[in-house]
Amino acid sequence: MNWDRIQGNWKQAAGKAKEQWGKLSDDDLDVVAGRRDQLAGLIQERYGLIKEEAEKQLAAWERRASEGWFSSPAPPHDGKVPKK
Repeated sequence: MNWDRIQGNWKQAAGKAKEQWGKLSDDDLDVVAGRRDQLAGLIQERYGLIKEEAEKQLAAWERRASEGWFSSPAPPHDGKVPKK
């Protein structure tokens, strides 16, 4: 998936990042704000990884990203009860 899509939907993607890297706090992910380089640096720091390993994990996570991660807005409700 394109990183721009992840960054543009960071609130949803941050939840998935927290599932993947549980040592990252909500505050960490707020500071990252979708910036890939910052996320890689935090992964490296929190998990004691070399830069290449952190990048490898992040690239694999990025490849697993899907449209299903991002909720679509609900269609407008017109107040009518659907017919059966």
